[in-house]
Amino acid sequence: MQSLFQLKQRPVVLMANLVLMHTSLLFLSTLFHCVHLSDQFQPFQYNALKQIQQFLNYPSVLTVFDNTWDFCNVEPSPFLTIVCYEDNVTQLHITGNNGVFPPSLPRNFSIDALFSSISSLSNLKVLSLVSLGLWGPLPATIGKLSSMEILNLSSNYINGFIPLELSYLNNLQTLVLDHNKFTGQIPHWVSSFNDLAVLSLKNNSLFGSLPSSISSSENLRVLAMADNHLFGEIPSLQNLTNLQILDLKNNYFGPSFPVLHHKVVTVDIRNNSFKSSVPNELNSYFQLEKLDISINELIGPFPPSLFSLPSINYIDISGNKLTGKLFQNMSCNAHLVLVNLSSNLLTGELPACLRENVEEGVVSYDGNCLSGEEGNQKPLSFCHNEALAVEVSPQKLRHKERKAMAVLVSSLVGGIVGLAVIVGLSLWVFQRRNRRAAMKGPSTRLITEKLSTVNTVKLLSDARYISETMKMGANLPTYRAFALEELKEATNNFSHPSIVGEPSLIQIYRGKLGDGTAIVIRSIKMRKKHSPTMFTQHIEIISRLRHNHLVSCIGHCFECCPDDSTVGIVYFVFESLPNGTLRSSICGGGVRLNWAQRITAGIGVAKGIQFLHTGIMPGVFSNHLKITDVLLDPNFHVKICTYNLPLLAHQNAGLM
Repeated sequence: MQSLFQLKQRPVVLMANLVLMHTSLLFLSTLFHCVHLSDQFQPFQYNALKQIQQFLNYPSVLTVFDNTWDFCNVEPSPFLTIVCYEDNVTQLHITGNNGVFPPSLPRNFSIDALFSSISSLSNLKVLSLVSLGLWGPLPATIGKLSSMEILNLSSNYINGFIPLELSYLNNLQTLVLDHNKFTGQIPHWVSSFNDLAVLSLKNNSLFGSLPSSISSSENLRVLAMADNHLFGEIPSLQNLTNLQILDLKNNYFGPSFPVLHHKVVTVDIRNNSFKSSVPNELNSYFQLEKLDISINELIGPFPPSLFSLPSINYIDISGNKLTGKLFQNMSCNAHLVLVNLSSNLLTGELPACLRENVEEGVVSYDGNCLSGEEGNQKPLSFCHNEALAVEVSPQKLRHKERKAMAVLVSSLVGGIVGLAVIVGLSLWVFQRRNRRAAMKGPSTRLITEKLSTVNTVKLLSDARYISETMKMGANLPTYRAFALEELKEATNNFSHPSIVGEPSLIQIYRGKLGDGTAIVIRSIKMRKKHSPTMFTQHIEIISRLRHNHLVSCIGHCFECCPDDSTVGIVYFVFESLPNGTLRSSICGGGVRLNWAQRITAGIGVAKGIQFLHTGIMPGVFSNHLKITDVLLDPNFHVKICTYNLPLLAHQNAGLM
């Protein structure tokens, strides 16, 4: 008699199959229609493909053909596949070295130039650029590919926010951006795609909550947001009747268990902050194959009927505080390949249908209070006492469920200058000119005249101007989410010698990252009135304030309260400026700026203000700038360190 746990070892690969199914069906249907190809391949498509090869320096197969070659007849390979329909390129698949090591991009690689060439392939329906080492923000030109149905840019180094222009791809069915460095929040417009079936954003640095609009994506089959910094309640997914895979592991979601449709196949919410009970509705999930709810703080009784669901083959509930009594005569599904009950508060006896497979490593149950079992089992009284300790009254549970969850990340110090600095500098220059009768007056007038000719309305509407001003911060470190451990290491566990100024609601620390970069960390204690939506919106604005004449934030970090998992402290990480304020270098006792340096400083302040007003949308105004709010970097270039944002409204002095 074979064991009920006969290991058929069929791994759960449903998500990969769905993505491949979408690509393969379109690929095969296109091949069947390619019954005749023109002898003349359209020149602009030939030029576009040659340019793509030059930008990537890969794949080499594209370098050996001239303009008489028909790309539509290229033999498919693991590195390159081109599919045509009626002489138009409809599919382009480029994969770097079987996805193991990315090709070596040219030194002058430009992701903007690459996608500019790709956008000329206007009939492209499938674009897959995987493991190519692409870096930089995803360009807005992606929005020109209006025929796009499947987009896969996984396993690259693409950073920045997910661009709004992606929402222009009205026919999009599959969006896969896994294993990149995207930041910011998941945009609310992801639900605007009527036919979207696969949304996979795994392993990025996204933060914030899952947009409530996702509840209306009725055609969604795969929702994968694992390995990010997402938090908060999960919107009800009960109306997503086609949803088969939910992969949210390694985030900070919670505290309520997600509400799902009963047809779901895979539920993986491992390593989050769910603190509610396991809903009884799981007993009716007859298509459920994999359930991983491990490493949370789930409480209440565990429904043992899950062992016998008709499709179940994988159950991991370890690392929770689930209670309940197991019985020896319980039934199990014969196809189970893993059951992990470890580190809970279960009592009773291990079911006989599970016991048979303990030695094979299929079943784990240490850290419970099961009777008659060898190994690491705790006394029955321990589980009873712990079960009483974790009982939560309904009123308290509802109170907890209203609280949002948070991430560990870190952010900025720096801000915005006011026009007062320019006026003050101009007056000082005028007085200095009268005393010395120097020829600096015309220069001062020139600065004022140039500022007065700026048309703010025109600059706001001129995307090219905004793009150029954003490039002025391109030499700064990439904005990212920091782990709390990084900040503790940089400040020697936030030791007293690293503190700048007197303790208050906002605490400032000096530190040094592992690569030697000197930083300033601003620690802000969050009050109950600060909602997650409020501070994530501010963080998104702060992350875009990057300019050569602004003290720029290079990252952020959230620290959660251990009792209710709300955000307790927000850390902003800024570049460190060691040369004090502009005031101290003009009339203080330190290094004194010469006349030319002071004029340059005035121009720098004006450029910083101009960026705040017109270089980002929406602009940042009413900054109440003082000369002490302008700091000097190691090269004595000026940087404004005060912005009119409530989250950064106090104590800028520690940024020096």
